Amino acid sequence: MALATSLTASMSVTSLRESRVLKTTTYRRKQRVKQQQQQPQRRVQAFFGNFSHFGDVVRRDMNFLKKGVQRGVEWANETFRIPQVKKAVDDVVWLRNLEDPNFSPPAQPPVWPQPYYPALSGMDLMMADLKALEAYVSYFYYQSKKWSKPLPEAYDAEEVADYFSHRPHVVALRLLEVFSSFASAAIRIRMAGLKKSLRPGSSKDIDENLSQYNFGMVLKETMLSLGPTFIKVGQSLSTRPDIIGPEISKALSELHDQIPPFPRPLAMKIIEEELDSPIGSFFSYISEEPVAAASFGQVYRGCTLNGSDVAVKVQRPNLRHVVVRDVYILRLGLGLLQKIAKRKSDPRLYADELGKGLVGELDYTLEAANASQFLDAHSHFSFMQVPKVFQHLTRKRALTMEWMAGESSTDLLSITKSSSIKHGSKYLERQKVDAKRRLLDLVNKGVEASLTQLLETGILHADPHPGNLRYTASGRIGFLDFGLLCRLEKKHQFAMLASIVHIVNGDWSSLLQALTEMDVVRPGTNIRRVTMDLEDALGEVELKDGIPDIKFSRVLGKIWSVALKYHFRMPPYYTLVLRSLASLEGLAVAADPSFKTFEAAYPFVVRKLLTENSAETRKILHSVVV
Repeated sequence: MALATSLTASMSVTSLRESRVLKTTTYRRKQRVKQQQQQPQRRVQAFFGNFSHFGDVVRRDMNFLKKGVQRGVEWANETFRIPQVKKAVDDVVWLRNLEDPNFSPPAQPPVWPQPYYPALSGMDLMMADLKALEAYVSYFYYQSKKWSKPLPEAYDAEEVADYFSHRPHVVALRLLEVFSSFASAAIRIRMAGLKKSLRPGSSKDIDENLSQYNFGMVLKETMLSLGPTFIKVGQSLSTRPDIIGPEISKALSELHDQIPPFPRPLAMKIIEEELDSPIGSFFSYISEEPVAAASFGQVYRGCTLNGSDVAVKVQRPNLRHVVVRDVYILRLGLGLLQKIAKRKSDPRLYADELGKGLVGELDYTLEAANASQFLDAHSHFSFMQVPKVFQHLTRKRALTMEWMAGESSTDLLSITKSSSIKHGSKYLERQKVDAKRRLLDLVNKGVEASLTQLLETGILHADPHPGNLRYTASGRIGFLDFGLLCRLEKKHQFAMLASIVHIVNGDWSSLLQALTEMDVVRPGTNIRRVTMDLEDALGEVELKDGIPDIKFSRVLGKIWSVALKYHFRMPPYYTLVLRSLASLEGLAVAADPSFKTFEAAYPFVVRKLLTENSAETRKILHSVVV
């Protein structure tokens, strides 16, 4: 019995051991199979695993290279004095060393001597030769002194022509540069047209719009390469879709954001030259990098010695010579066009007007006066904010204004449309919703501000693109850049008010009457045909609660097409206001597709009609009621 029990226990132990060995063997076999299955995956991970950080590595390498190149450029500039050498070469090319600010032409310039051979003795001939030599020396001395005449401070077509007639090499080199740039642009546009013709058929309207936009992009890049004057012309053209079309206008509007800055040492040197003192005499701090760069200057954030936060705007170096040279070349081109086309009117007057406007913008004391005037006119409107000017820190090439703290429309829109916000984060979602609310509030206040300038004060900000607007912490709309202001007569304000009312009401015949009062419709235009075209273009607009249920930009596009067809003369204030409202609507629609500019603007217009007791408003109100 004991033996049986012992045998049973022994078998049980043996069985248990075999079971354990079997389990161990089975487990190891499974592990080997699993490892064999995972081996290809490990090989793939070994091959591709490091690419998860590839973007970060490349980004760090690029930043390292960028900083290294920047330090190398700074070392080369300091060691080899490249900016000083460049300025010296520039002065030699422009003959600035010969210019004399105190130059005054002689009352009676000498003339080229004429030969004279009467029957004279040898002594008389020798004396005559000496006098002739004196006349030659006097003539050449006078010609050389013409190079001493500086470029005029104010634009004058005759003085500018006289200045560049003695610097033909400067004009010739620039003409070559302009011609080669536009020739290259023409080739690119032609090649794009050939590529489009080789593509299979698609929508004609889409192709036409795309072609116009691509043309505008090529034109934008060409103007960027040609410098400040052409950039400024492109920015001005971007505000005139009635002339160049909406697609080209859209492409050129990008010129506001893609202008490269110039080096900081040059900017600081210009500030010191203008203020006639070291930077530290007036400012305790100026930012290392500009916060914004424009066609004619760039802006730094700074702090005065008494602790005021300021924006310091500095003009680009040697800008006046460059701008006036380009206007002179444009004037030459328009004069040649007049001769070829045999036009009676002188198109060079357009170049002269452009020259006066651009040279006026180069004087920052005038911009300071514009800012002060705009502030005085709109200071009692609580929803608007205009920075004050620091007059003692403002000169022709340096402008110091109060720092406008606030969010740009671009920043608000990027937060609103951000796709990186995780749905699990309630805080980030609230940020997105709040940014949308602030953006729409900015747009509503922008619409009211545009109408206030148009219908109340008659002083319009002449560069109303979104980059010049800020949304402040107090919920006000802030304005920047006062290089140009547009001023309206009272009769044009009432005509503009009437045109807005008639657009909303679809009263096209009354709209044309208002446009005629604004000198938009040319004399001799067939009013009946224009009215019929407007009815055909906008007759399908539906009303919702008495307000057109349509995007303002669409209405504007249809009006532009009729204006182009009948060659309307759009005054600057008309295009400025319409473009401002259209750009504000574009911002709002990006955040809220249901936004309607008419819905935001019409209450202000109605309030204006009901509160102002004048014959003009009563006439408009009567036409609305009837």
